[in-house]
Amino acid sequence: MRMHTSSSPQQGHLSTAALPPSTGMDDYQGAEESPEGAEKGDEERQGQLQEEAGGAPQGEQSQGSLERPKNHLTTHTKDSGRGPESGGLDWANELNSFFNRFDCAAPPSPTHHSPDLTVLSHHHPPSPPVTPPAPAALSSHHATSLHPLPDRPSQSNPRPHPPGVTPRLSITADQVRKELRRTKTRKATGPDGINSRLLKDCADQLCGVLLHIFNLSLSLERVPLLWKTSCVVPVPKTAHAREPKHFRPVALTSHLMKTMERIVLTHLRQLVDGKMDPLQFAYRPGIGVDNAVIYLLHRSLSHLEGTGSTVRVMFFGFSSAFNTIQPSLLRGKIEGAGVDFCSTGAPQGTVLSPFLFTLYTSDFSHNSDSCHLQKFSEDTAIVGRVSEGNELEYREVIINFVAWCELNHLRINASKTKEVVSDFSRKASHTAPVNIQGLDIEIVEEYKYLGVHLNNKLDWTHNTDALYKKGQSRLHLLRRLRSFGVCRTLLRTFYDSVVASVIFYAVVCWSCGSSERDRKRLNKLVRRAGSVLDLSLDSIDGVGERRMLAKLTSIMDTPSHPLHETVGALSCSFSSRLLHPWCKRERYRRSFIPTAVRLFNMHNT
Repeated sequence: MRMHTSSSPQQGHLSTAALPPSTGMDDYQGAEESPEGAEKGDEERQGQLQEEAGGAPQGEQSQGSLERPKNHLTTHTKDSGRGPESGGLDWANELNSFFNRFDCAAPPSPTHHSPDLTVLSHHHPPSPPVTPPAPAALSSHHATSLHPLPDRPSQSNPRPHPPGVTPRLSITADQVRKELRRTKTRKATGPDGINSRLLKDCADQLCGVLLHIFNLSLSLERVPLLWKTSCVVPVPKTAHAREPKHFRPVALTSHLMKTMERIVLTHLRQLVDGKMDPLQFAYRPGIGVDNAVIYLLHRSLSHLEGTGSTVRVMFFGFSSAFNTIQPSLLRGKIEGAGVDFCSTGAPQGTVLSPFLFTLYTSDFSHNSDSCHLQKFSEDTAIVGRVSEGNELEYREVIINFVAWCELNHLRINASKTKEVVSDFSRKASHTAPVNIQGLDIEIVEEYKYLGVHLNNKLDWTHNTDALYKKGQSRLHLLRRLRSFGVCRTLLRTFYDSVVASVIFYAVVCWSCGSSERDRKRLNKLVRRAGSVLDLSLDSIDGVGERRMLAKLTSIMDTPSHPLHETVGALSCSFSSRLLHPWCKRERYRRSFIPTAVRLFNMHNT
């Protein structure tokens, strides 16, 4: 009795011509958080990560025939020219080879399964150059099977369950109906051609049929071929994309498969929740980008209160982290968490892949008073709180992490890895660089971490410059829309989703610590937008205070939050107020926790 699901193909097998090179990623990120509904503070980054691992906006899906052989790529044009402009066959083959550069034969799985039961495939080598016949979508077999480990050892080569036998994980009609109603109607249609709006609007009529199909798939441990088929669209990362590395592959998969995976994911979370890394901030309810930045800054600023203190932060960059996962290692990690699991990795384009990646990396963690490692999906940072020049633990954690990555086939890109050093002493000592893979890691003054610009002074000058520049370009679009006679309601919607989402991105992290000059610059953009809309809009201070209160309340109500104990230690035994942390320097006093505590006490007097 196994629970069996399927994943879409590993990132890298292409089925469409590239998008125009003049198109930037900003055009494909969709609606970001608005001032009213963005108290979560992390939807933009979460949405981008989910888009990298999942579907693309509607209209980006490729067109093609599903009768072509699996893992092959052809283009829509007869031109065989080279380059994204031509969309030719040579260019498509080059993209196909580049996206599959990490593919290799997977080591045999420790537990053997009969090929009659579970449709599995391993990482395939790059597909050979395709021939010009009819356009084709790509498809690849990827499957997973999981169930709680039995009390006795499982038999090898288990026999298939009869169609009428109920598997250990039995899906109910209410679960199917609930997931169908949660379907996002703006998501692009997958290779099966089933529209997401149809599934949502006809949830009551379809839940019975899909319930039978899902449970039959689980009992037989097989997944329909079309559910394991994915169309991959190369989306440009930059405005002038010319090389394969300038494109991000976005997979379009079946909405029916995603519905089933969401149900499986709910079951899987309950089984392995206690094994997750507590400092993994991605794909966790109520925890996201702003929480990761707040935690990093709190640990850094609180340490810099002492004399002779330095903070060193190593930001790691990886090369196609999702694609380098080894299925046999992933299975061992999941089984170590108490779940019998069979998978061919965490291919992008599936609901399960982000969660499987966090499980894959959960067995390496470090958190001590002088050093900790925190993650947001593959974005990893090691924060060393150095005192009196003693950075031994910081360097040891880096060495151990690099060795762990090599053992787990995660490829660190040393050229993308950067270090930021904060030292406010009058006579800052020389900082010796850290060497990784024979390369001295560059020490930079500023680094963009999860969309937030952090510098070695731990102020918000660079971040404000970036927000102001981006906000100006979005405000220009708002003015253009007004000049076209667009109604006020649509203009307000555009402001909330496109303009305000940029200006107020991660505002809970920086609104309290930014200078008066920085806040005036951003408030100037808000007033200009208000004049276009002929409305009075909330200022930076107002939005920041409201979201800080909401974030502090969320931390207090979430026991699994990394800062829950820190805030809980400030509780007062004789009132509902919180004790203000002791602050020696103004930069720490203006950080999130001290400021949020003052706001909390003001609202509870």
